[in-house]
Amino acid sequence: MLTPIKWIKDFVDIDITAEEYGNLMTTAGLEYEEMRHFGEPIENVVVGRIEKIEKHPQADKLVICQINVGKEKNLQIVTGATNIFEGAIVPVALDNSRIPGPLHGHEKEEGGSVIRAGELRGVLSEGMLCGPQELGWDDKVAPYISKDGIWLLPEGGDRLGESIVDVFDLKQDVVGFGVTPNRPDWMSIRGIAGESKAFLKKPLKTPDLPELACEGEGKAEDYIKVEIKNPACRRYTAHIITDVKIEQSPWWLQQRLMLAGMRPINNIVDITNFVMLEYGQPLHAFDIETVEKREIIVDVAKDGDVFTTLDGKKRKVYSDTLMINDGVKPIGIAGIMGGLNSEIEPTTHTVILESANFDEASICHSSKKIGIRTEAQNRYTRGVSPAVCKDAGVRFCQLVEHIGAGKVVPGCIDIYPDPEVLPTTKVRVSRMNSLIGVNIPAEDMKGYLEALDMKVELSENPDVLLVTPPPTRRDMLEEIDYAEEIARMYGFDNIPYQMLDDDITVSVTKSWALRQHARSIMIGMGFNEIQTYSFISPKSVEKMGLSEDSWERDFLKLLNPLGEETSVMRTILTPNMLETLARNQNRGNASVRAFEIGNTFTPNFFDPKGLPIEELSMSIGMYGEGEDFFTLKGAVETFLGAIGIKDVKFVAESEYEPYHPGRCARIIIKDTNGEDEELGIMGELHPDVAANFELEGRVYACELMFGKFLGKSDMEKHYSPLPKFPSSERDIALVVDEDVPAGQLQDCITSNGGDILEEVKMFDVYRGPQVGFGKKSLAFNLKYRSKDKTLTDEEVQAVHSVVLEQLKDKFNATLREM
Repeated sequence: MLTPIKWIKDFVDIDITAEEYGNLMTTAGLEYEEMRHFGEPIENVVVGRIEKIEKHPQADKLVICQINVGKEKNLQIVTGATNIFEGAIVPVALDNSRIPGPLHGHEKEEGGSVIRAGELRGVLSEGMLCGPQELGWDDKVAPYISKDGIWLLPEGGDRLGESIVDVFDLKQDVVGFGVTPNRPDWMSIRGIAGESKAFLKKPLKTPDLPELACEGEGKAEDYIKVEIKNPACRRYTAHIITDVKIEQSPWWLQQRLMLAGMRPINNIVDITNFVMLEYGQPLHAFDIETVEKREIIVDVAKDGDVFTTLDGKKRKVYSDTLMINDGVKPIGIAGIMGGLNSEIEPTTHTVILESANFDEASICHSSKKIGIRTEAQNRYTRGVSPAVCKDAGVRFCQLVEHIGAGKVVPGCIDIYPDPEVLPTTKVRVSRMNSLIGVNIPAEDMKGYLEALDMKVELSENPDVLLVTPPPTRRDMLEEIDYAEEIARMYGFDNIPYQMLDDDITVSVTKSWALRQHARSIMIGMGFNEIQTYSFISPKSVEKMGLSEDSWERDFLKLLNPLGEETSVMRTILTPNMLETLARNQNRGNASVRAFEIGNTFTPNFFDPKGLPIEELSMSIGMYGEGEDFFTLKGAVETFLGAIGIKDVKFVAESEYEPYHPGRCARIIIKDTNGEDEELGIMGELHPDVAANFELEGRVYACELMFGKFLGKSDMEKHYSPLPKFPSSERDIALVVDEDVPAGQLQDCITSNGGDILEEVKMFDVYRGPQVGFGKKSLAFNLKYRSKDKTLTDEEVQAVHSVVLEQLKDKFNATLREM
């Protein structure tokens, strides 16, 4: 926020230097970013009037001007400017003058360029006519009529020959402040002035303007009808100005805008921008002749409509874009930019002045979706107080009358369906002192808050203050919000600091230790850790092919998203993993192994008003030569085993849409009650899903409920002595139906092997003519051992026979004949 010191002085006396002022306001919370000194160095540049213009005899693009600079003889200056005319008041750099910045073709000195008399194409030129840029102004703030040529001064014809610095008071200091998102009131001169008077301990002044004369005919209601059809418009006020004269604004108004970083256009537009800067309330003026049926209707657009904005660009609007419409057509995008079809023209006679308030989330969403940023949008998305609307409109009308730009019609249309009331909060003195770390008396706190224009009342409890913020402080909603206000006024530099005790021991939680251990395991297996944003686009989950009613689509939506791509919180990690794999594949990485451990978020359906459910998940993704379902399964088994998760089963899953029906498994473990509990799901990505993410080839992914590991993992090491007695091994090849899961066979062997069955491993799978159609052969190695003795063949065979019988009974498994 560029803040001209002279403008602030309209509201509060500042008796310190600009640099001191910038540093002081930093203690208030404003970030002092820059200091600009205008008017330096400008030397020997005076006010002149063009008396005569003639063509240059040797150059078609040059003209010879006779300039009156208050002397007996006019100066002769050659220029190539095309916007000048006889009678124009212009800045004239005389011989041996200095202007800011380097200038092509002129002598350069430290801090600027020196202008000297010389010849241009054989004709004497005794100086130079200056544009705003030569005198230190940015291109973007040069007055509209002067932006591509010589500066056509709005006044000064009675002071020819005098220094332009003195005539136009060009030596000005401007402080650039960074404004935090929670303080939209600081996006205004009045807001910063209010903070200034509190910290400077000075009274706040009110600009001295006479009461409105309201010389326009009739009443505002006679000219226009306003209707709000969408609640995203909180308030709409309208004033009518007749007998409008479109012309340049007076210099004092232009200068304020230019110092604040805005380009002067014409008097009506300039006043809307002036009031926006002063109050923080965006305004917009419509030519009433372009408003059909004399109606203003605030409602959303039709999806796919195209609207041409003031900058001449055609923009697509959507069904959730709030629009300002007349009785037939849209005439503005609410809170962002007006339409080309209702702009102020030189022939405009009657103006509708809109001062309205719109929901910040609606404006932010529309701005991102349409792809447009403006000064008005920047303020609305931060949150402008509806209470300011009418005052800003009245201020506009005062300035219109003050500079003679038109006649204000009596009355104001003001539609405010649900007036905003800020809460009165109980602020505990003891709580504030505890948070700040000091001992501030209640009376001092009361004084601090009242200096910030808050209403403070003492309650029956001497420890409690009843505080009501001003309408512009919409960020003051809870008791904790007042701690910073009191600390700011007390002075952050006055708060003592205290070192931490030396004997503090630092330790990590079991959850963090498990995460660190998990990272080490995965990296040891050749996986790379990735980290992705928690804010995602809902389209990323749509690409997973999940059904409309799936829980993964129950998003937690952000109230003020940066855009559609980051509008919701992620419910699972897999979409982010797949986007990362696709990005790597598109950049030529032939193989990737990656994992991520991060939080996922879902709404709290049991308590909709409570905090969302935040859980820790883990995602694994891989593709490349040699990778298949079983390499992923092996990695998952190794990982789970390494963090102490035992007795895990992989159960075939064919209904989960993101994965290939025949190559997907749910990861199951028994809970404390012996019931199956899911830990995650893994598999080969469905070809359609892979295509949605622009992935080629076979891709494998897994999502684990990492939060469940904390109570199930056993991180302690358990050591057993080497076995004293030999083992006895049996290999069996079982022929079963194709649809019999290998895991169920292994569970059957384990549950019937008794105490002497030490280990079961599957080592081969065969399908082919030797076992017949619809059959498969699974080969297992069974290791038997006793802790107490050497087993006899009969003892092993007895148990082994039971195993084979159970396999036969439950699965119709037969031993394959070799």
